[in-house]
Amino acid sequence: MDSKLDRDLEKNPAEVGVGSETYEKRPPYVYEDGAVPGEAFDYGDSFFAKAQRLAGRLKIEQRGIERVPEDERTDHSLLNVGSLWLAANMVISSFALGVLGKSVFFLGFVDAILVILFFNLLGIMTVCFFSTLGPVFGLRQMILSRFWFGFYGVYLIAIFNLLACIGWSSVNVIVGAQLLHTVNPDVPGFAGIIIIAVCTFVVTLFGYKVVHIYEFWSWIPTFIIFLIVLGEFAHSGDFINLPMSVGDSAVGSILSFGSVIYGFATGWTSYAADYTVYHPSNQSRKKVFLWTWLGLIFPLLFTEMLGCAIMTATTLDENATNKYATGYAESGAGGLLGAVLIPPLGGFGKFCLVILALSIIANNCPNIYSVALTAQVFGRWVQRVPRFMWTLIATAVYIAVAIPGYVHFEEVLEHFMNFIAYWLAIYEGVALMEHFVFRRGIGGYDAEHYDMPHKLPPGIAAIGSFCVGVVGVVLGMSQFWFVGPIGIRIGAPPFGGDIGFELGFAFAAVAYLALRPLERKYFGR
Repeated sequence: MDSKLDRDLEKNPAEVGVGSETYEKRPPYVYEDGAVPGEAFDYGDSFFAKAQRLAGRLKIEQRGIERVPEDERTDHSLLNVGSLWLAANMVISSFALGVLGKSVFFLGFVDAILVILFFNLLGIMTVCFFSTLGPVFGLRQMILSRFWFGFYGVYLIAIFNLLACIGWSSVNVIVGAQLLHTVNPDVPGFAGIIIIAVCTFVVTLFGYKVVHIYEFWSWIPTFIIFLIVLGEFAHSGDFINLPMSVGDSAVGSILSFGSVIYGFATGWTSYAADYTVYHPSNQSRKKVFLWTWLGLIFPLLFTEMLGCAIMTATTLDENATNKYATGYAESGAGGLLGAVLIPPLGGFGKFCLVILALSIIANNCPNIYSVALTAQVFGRWVQRVPRFMWTLIATAVYIAVAIPGYVHFEEVLEHFMNFIAYWLAIYEGVALMEHFVFRRGIGGYDAEHYDMPHKLPPGIAAIGSFCVGVVGVVLGMSQFWFVGPIGIRIGAPPFGGDIGFELGFAFAAVAYLALRPLERKYFGR
């Protein structure tokens, strides 16, 4: 590849272009395909350059949303792909999600298990698919979204993704804080939140390589402890096979719980490609898809089903003291695990709970790493703030959100998971239609156009379709504060059943199929 760094940039800055165009906005060191070499981040005397030089000396990743050159894509490990998602989901947060089947939606054991199975299988498919695009283009997920929503239209998507990253991190860190409080009631919730958040910041500060190294190993102790939980609970004999629900209310509960499960599984979609951009372009897309699938499906099913099973024990001895019900009432999912581990194992059981609490670090690393990349989408002025500084800002923000949310965790978790399912279903409806119908696969992209607004779609059709998708969500949603006219008919009043994400996807996809041809005809792109 002909590097522009070989030219005399001081004397001939206008020499550098993209194709036949003289490029006025791209810095002169950018390659012809839009990739930015790693050494370019050290140039200049600005605050940005000085901060980047310091980062380089500390081995902190300097790259933000800039395209990764082919010669710097040195991550060939498919184990890195699978282990990242394995660690990020082999956590107490996904265990807590399984608990909701009984505690919030009043489902029986078998119907809750089936919901967990099928909605996870559906939710992870887009995460697997978009992960395959990272090696092909060397672009982050939000930058890839410019090819579907346009250079400026993606701002809307980035706003939602910022909210998602901050929201995910807040919800997760609350679960970890609950566990620490279970181990030591003298540790207040806010202290547990700060401890876990600071540990997560240290990992994500150093960037892609350190995040992958941490995730590669962190799932092992967590998995061992979950196996201990499974063994102790099975030995206790406290499992109760709650009967399956029937009737209209059961249908509504199944669909509403399914929406929550889908929201958790598909929640990684909006930053899937962020974790494969350093893979070479000739990396097998099928293998990336498969390893991502394996890394997601096993921990999601294992932890959520385990949470579902242990929650059944809260129905034991309703007229006497129930350690499971008491633990759950006092400290949520953390208290439930404490009821399993602490009575038989004592101090070792408490040690296990601390390790599970720290598993939140693995869960939050992708959120906090990607939130910085999302922030940089809003323009070059935002890119002048280095990625690692955005990581610090995001950490401070989600700590501020999580502390007041600690005492209302169950409501926060349910409503936030539904929010994730809603907006990502709409995003997926637009992105998949553009990719498969209008671009007809990988060959329809010119990756070097990723930062050229006049070469990308205007985004009118995408944003219009997103708005239509919101209409679908409103019609099908079922929340305590609002139930849509279609959602109310799915199950028993007053809450019906939640089919917001299904209608959101369908409405957005159909609208895009209608609007995009008109946009292409008028704008030619």
